Amino acid sequence: MKAVVYDGTRRVSVHEVEDAALLEPTDALVRITSSALCGTDLHMYDGRTGAEPGLVLGHEPLGLVERTGAAVTRVGRGDRVVMPTHLFCGVCPNCARGLTAACSRIRPGAFGAAYGYAGMGPYRGAQAELLRVPYADANCVTLPGEPGDRYEDAFVLLADAFVTGWHATELARVGPGDTVAVFGAGAIGLLAAHSAVIRGAGQVYVVDHIAERLAVAAEFGAVPVDFTDGDPVRRIREHRRERGLPPGEEGMDGVDCGIDAVGFQARDRETPGRENPRQVVDDLARLVNPAGSLGVAGVFAAKDLDPAPEGHHDGSIRVPWATLFDKGVHVGFGRTHDRRYTRLLRDLVLNGRAQPEKVVTHHGSLADAPGLYDAFDRRADGIVKAVLRP
Repeated sequence: MKAVVYDGTRRVSVHEVEDAALLEPTDALVRITSSALCGTDLHMYDGRTGAEPGLVLGHEPLGLVERTGAAVTRVGRGDRVVMPTHLFCGVCPNCARGLTAACSRIRPGAFGAAYGYAGMGPYRGAQAELLRVPYADANCVTLPGEPGDRYEDAFVLLADAFVTGWHATELARVGPGDTVAVFGAGAIGLLAAHSAVIRGAGQVYVVDHIAERLAVAAEFGAVPVDFTDGDPVRRIREHRRERGLPPGEEGMDGVDCGIDAVGFQARDRETPGRENPRQVVDDLARLVNPAGSLGVAGVFAAKDLDPAPEGHHDGSIRVPWATLFDKGVHVGFGRTHDRRYTRLLRDLVLNGRAQPEKVVTHHGSLADAPGLYDAFDRRADGIVKAVLRP
């Protein structure tokens, strides 16, 4: 079968690899119809997180079940399914509590696993023609319709991007009427903003510096803030005051909820061509109101082979804990427990409440992957989210 393979720093190509096969009676084989590129793929593409050449990339798959093992009972040949990024067994103590990203069986000696992801288990990626899905009854979410229909782009985002955006709003405790600031207008940040609007937030701000991405934020009903036009913390506070604060809340001109949708490859505000992994966390610590909440959905890698000056090889950075402590800010972070949200978000798509597909800007075949990775890495050609259709 054909698959997108990591060849080395900023090099991917399409290889003929051994066909995916059923290895356990609980497995399914899925014929991939769509597989999205993710910013996390770029961490590996850029040579930052220790990916080894030969790794089949991709962790956002949608497709049709082709074969199932003898123990699979909930899905069958021809079913349209999306597979959450984080694999899980469905029955261990963590899975039983809905903490599927911390499954204790899927990666012996550790916890949690993902497709095509350095350091997250042996599972081959989904930017391929076929995918082996372990524990298929747990990991396959059934969907209506046919490949290529009007839901194709929305449904592939249920694998990761939309659920992670929603998870960010859970981490940040976003509720009706809240003011929210999302830093980062990649697909995760944009879908966090979309999720916040769906959840009834009173005002949502999205901070970035790429015009095409900020335009999508506006489509979702958020206020776009270009950080190259000045300190975004100051500008958001000014906007809040100009709109008018409730009587007695003049000192609460920050936001109730902040979301970091960037992670360790955050850009320096003064010099956007340079990384500063502390920038977003520092800005959000200044912006979130006392007793507010901060959700960190951007990835902070445990290994960084080429850290920025403010970063470290072990992934550690300085965090303004004293500011957060003094303000009493709740901080939530961690990988997405995808399966908590997939059915809910599927149904929001089907009833027209959610339109996550607005973030998809590019499509291509597997053969187009090298060019799409290059453009995505350079934030060129207006790319926000690319979807491969094998």
